[in-house]
This record gives sequence, structure tokens and C-alpha cells, in this order.
Amino acid sequence: MTARIRIIGIDPGLGATGWGVIETSGNALGFLASGTVSTSAHDSLANRLVALHGGLNRVISAWSPDEAAVEATFVNKDGAATLKLGQARGICLLAPAQAGLPVAEYAPNLVKKSVVGAGHADKAQIRTMVKLLLPRAEFATEHAADALAIAICHAHHRAVSAAALGARMRVSA
Repeated sequence: MTARIRIIGIDPGLGATGWGVIETSGNALGFLASGTVSTSAHDSLANRLVALHGGLNRVISAWSPDEAAVEATFVNKDGAATLKLGQARGICLLAPAQAGLPVAEYAPNLVKKSVVGAGHADKAQIRTMVKLLLPRAEFATEHAADALAIAICHAHHRAVSAAALGARMRVSA
């Protein structure tokens, strides 16, 4: 009998962070929940980060995932926006780590390639494939769909990620 593993995928963003929870058993994937933690642009950066942290903590507490996967930051032309995204991403790494979850990180192109089959897929293709792979999936935002894609990517790559994490832990010990 194959163990069931619950995975939370997180799509970092300061204004809207998507999250999606799936369950795997062998090669089977099942949808559990998805949503978005939103912050107000009118709040200070510090308060937005607190809101993001609290929202992710509530999701993690409610769904009790076993593992987490977070999309890696891409660099864009606006340095200030990249820095703010990096700060939000730090919260997205911190919240599951504080809960004791192993956290894997995946480049956006790997997520797209894992779900769609092409590293430069667009948002519509990602939504379509997430719905195909998780027929019961419901997502109100593209951020939630992206988070489910990140969780699916982790489900496909988790054995490799665990081996790499174990190797890093042995080297640092």
C-alpha cells in the first residue's frame, strides 16, 4: 500500500499569494483545496508580510500538509518589485518551515514543463492542465491555479528533491 502524502504548493506574491493542497498516493493525484492569501497595497510592507504569514499559517493548520513546494523567484526589470517579491517569498518559505514541513523550491519553467510539457507555457495552458490532472480542482484565481501546478510539480519530483535535501543535510552535518 502506498502512503498518502499531502502537499501544499505556494505561488508567492505580495499582493496575492496562491496556495493549493493536493494529496498523492503513488501516481494518483487528488485535489483537496486552493485559495489566495491577499494583502492590501494600502498597508505598510511590514503589515502585508504579517498578513501573508498569518494567512499561510491558517492554511497550513487547517490542511496539515506533509510537505511544501514554493515557486522560485524570477528576476524582472523592476528591482524594487523583485525585492518585495523576494520578501514575500521569504514568508512563503518561513511559514511551512516553522510548521516543520520540508520545503522544496522549483523554478517557474520546471513547474510549467512538469504540468504542461513546455517550459514557456502561458497561464491559460497551466489552468487547463491543472483542471485535466485534478478534475475536481476549483480555483478562483490564477495564483491558486499556479499553486496547484507547483504542488503537482513537487508530486512528480519529490523523490529527487528529498534525495538532494538528504545529501545537503549529510554534507552539512
